[in-house]
Amino acid sequence: MTKRPKSMIVAGVMSGTSADGVEVALCRITPSTANGLPRIKLIGAASFPYLKPLRAAVFAAMDAKAISVADISQLNWRLGEVYADAVESTAKQFGEKLNLVGCHGQTIYHQGAAKKFLGRPVRSTWQIGEAAVIAEKLRIPVVSDFRPADLAAGGQGAPLVPMLDLCAFRSDKVSRILQNLGGIANMTAIPAGATAADLLAFDSGPSNMVIDVCMTRLFGKAFDRGGQVARRGKVIRPVLDRLLREPYFSAPPPKSCGREEYGERFTDHFIAACRKSRASDADIVRTATALSSESILEAYHSFVWPHLGQKAPLARSVEYIVAGGGAKNKTLMAMLREGLDPLGVRVRSTEDFGIPAQAKEGVAFALLAWLTWQRRPGNIASATGALRPVVLGKVSHG
Repeated sequence: MTKRPKSMIVAGVMSGTSADGVEVALCRITPSTANGLPRIKLIGAASFPYLKPLRAAVFAAMDAKAISVADISQLNWRLGEVYADAVESTAKQFGEKLNLVGCHGQTIYHQGAAKKFLGRPVRSTWQIGEAAVIAEKLRIPVVSDFRPADLAAGGQGAPLVPMLDLCAFRSDKVSRILQNLGGIANMTAIPAGATAADLLAFDSGPSNMVIDVCMTRLFGKAFDRGGQVARRGKVIRPVLDRLLREPYFSAPPPKSCGREEYGERFTDHFIAACRKSRASDADIVRTATALSSESILEAYHSFVWPHLGQKAPLARSVEYIVAGGGAKNKTLMAMLREGLDPLGVRVRSTEDFGIPAQAKEGVAFALLAWLTWQRRPGNIASATGALRPVVLGKVSHG
């Protein structure tokens, strides 16, 4: 009689570049005897918005020109408490006893490409949210700080979600593009019948980040609910065309970006450029939304489509599967469909596969924690640019 592989209940914790709160996904992960890829079943997910003072403190710490070491230290520990409470609440809600937690933490700085510092080229990344606090409160192991191992191996530390994309969405017959519409837009192209080496994954540019800052500045709201404001506006074409000529968009993968490139300072210049065209506030939000959609579509045409043709020329169809908060922005989704429909690309949601759009990244970090616990690599070198696959993260024992 074959012994059944032992499953683990793992909580994945994600707080993204939009800094709007914490997403927790509870997963049952079981080793697979079929293709070596683990099986992942989402048990349940929950969201916990940041309180306004905490969100303001997180934004103040992101890529800050000046902030006290004491403030960052205290924010690190306070976030650990927030994450611990969120995981504990979610486990109680779904009646599960956890074996492991994977916590991405809150990114306050990410520099995937090397820059000279003190005479040497340096890459760096910093995610805060003290894992020891989570481990002590829950009395279970916590895997955190996933990105540095990939950076040390020559990668950009991002994107890391492609490992989930491979495990959960790979198909022998259909090529799939997994599109995350978070603060940053990142996509994973999985040719039909792909192995890990066949994947292409990268950040194409901003998704919700510029839109959200525009909404805060112009309307006093955190985001454009349903894309209602953008729907009323018109695209300011000269501003958009000038931005799309910026080098990042045409740079080939691997590449990653974040608030350092498309945060507050970028949006301040963007709004100022739009004002010179005597644009309305709705026009500015519409143009920010078009910046997201058109940079994504250009990346698809320039990098993804050729990759799929090379790696899976006989694929019967292409599916474009969307996750993240931007999936709820009807105006953004309409723009993407308008560009993809003529190519015969079918647009779907991760919800069609049992993963709510907001929960996907939480599921990804549950998987990455499980892989670390099994001492298995979690990065996909072809996506991050690393020299080799490496085991990710650091373990805090509860």
